[in-house]
Amino acid sequence: MTEPSDREDASPAPRTPPEPLAPRYFSLTTFTIEGRRAPGLFVVGWLATLVGIGLTATVALGVPGLPGLVLSLASLLALSVGLLLLAGSQTMERRAVDAAYAGPSPLLVLLAVVAISRLVGFLVGLPLLAVADRIPVALGDLVAVLVQGVVFLGVVRLLIVGPGVLRWSEMGWVGARAQTLRALLGGAVFAGPVILVTSAVAFAAVSLAGVSPPSPLPPTGTLDGLVLHLAAGAVVAPAAEELLFRGFALTAWRRVVGVRGAIIRSSIVFVLAHVLFVSGDTFAETVRVALVAGLVRIPVALALGWLFVRTGSIWGPIGLHAAFNGILIAIAETAARG
Repeated sequence: MTEPSDREDASPAPRTPPEPLAPRYFSLTTFTIEGRRAPGLFVVGWLATLVGIGLTATVALGVPGLPGLVLSLASLLALSVGLLLLAGSQTMERRAVDAAYAGPSPLLVLLAVVAISRLVGFLVGLPLLAVADRIPVALGDLVAVLVQGVVFLGVVRLLIVGPGVLRWSEMGWVGARAQTLRALLGGAVFAGPVILVTSAVAFAAVSLAGVSPPSPLPPTGTLDGLVLHLAAGAVVAPAAEELLFRGFALTAWRRVVGVRGAIIRSSIVFVLAHVLFVSGDTFAETVRVALVAGLVRIPVALALGWLFVRTGSIWGPIGLHAAFNGILIAIAETAARG
């Protein structure tokens, strides 16, 4: 018998295979296609978006008549397509790195919603121009809100629910019929206190700025106008806006920045969306009108976010939003009728 040799004792230990590298995340501002999951979406999305921005700037410089109309439609189409493709690209990149929220940025989705809403509004409104003088203003307002609501729903379905980013139930669309009714009524109870706070903010803001922003649904002084505006402002708009701002945006941001940050962020974009197209006779007046219009919406925006987090259901915020809008619409219509 012989002892094992020293050479046999000194045999090298087996090599440990290197750990695989973590997948790299490519943001929308990382301008490279190497390593991207869907480079086509990224490239075409950015090209279409830049074309849309360029056409929008051209129209803003003043292109009259039919050429201006065509360029406006082309710019909105390019922006809509580009932003949708960029949202798809961002979803794929975030999903590849198993992000806490593996979907498109709520800000990107909001921009897409704005562009698509304007585009669809153009396409729906153009055929109606010939009979526009025979369409009651309140009916036109309802049609506009319905179109916007359809766009909100369609974009969320396409970019969020379809790819599996969030389920309807994760965005608060839960509860049987009886639970839904209780949640709606429970949310409506908060409308009175929120209106009181909003009134105080409005008084202070108007006193400081010296301007009062126009109502998005101006009173008509008629019963028909009241009914149509209640349908638009207290039924369609609350459901559509809560879907986008609380159901989707707040839920998405909550996974990234927590409850408080999500409420603040979703409230900010809610306010910005409502002042995006305000106007005045001068630039200074426009700024003051936008400032007042934004400030008066802060209380209800924060209350809606808090209620959504507190209940875990979208129905409470819809109830609050509907009652808030409905009461203000009814007061304005009553005042207009004398």
